[in-house]
Amino acid sequence: MKNIAVILLFFALSCPFSTRAQDISQLTAQCAANAGDVMYLKDFIVKLDAGTPGGAPPTARFALLLSKSVVYRLSICTAPNSEGEAVLQLFDMNTLLGSTFITATGKEFPFFDFKCQKTGVYHVFISFKEGKAGEGVGVLSYVKKL
Repeated sequence: MKNIAVILLFFALSCPFSTRAQDISQLTAQCAANAGDVMYLKDFIVKLDAGTPGGAPPTARFALLLSKSVVYRLSICTAPNSEGEAVLQLFDMNTLLGSTFITATGKEFPFFDFKCQKTGVYHVFISFKEGKAGEGVGVLSYVKKL
């Protein structure tokens, strides 16, 4: 719980005076707080335009280094003014390891936990359902060491 308070205080003090920056900082702090009793590590801020009909949806890609024998939590939050709902996916090369949206069932999740089996570079993809325009933030958190 102390970690969440520290994160919220950090964002409150470091937030620039523009309205948009304050909104994103608040969304990031809210997303980190919604992840539960975990330690904030990194955020992924995205703003994407709508995709073209029939084309692939616009996607933001981020590379990150994860360590073996650590449980991570990946969370996603969509800004209130977004047309689409944000979806976060974690990949190792071309293998999908986790997602906040299960296409087969249509179920959405605010976060998922990932038990890292090998140290290496992984990729976070954030897009918006149906290729709609949107703004959101993904958060990587540390849960525990195995």
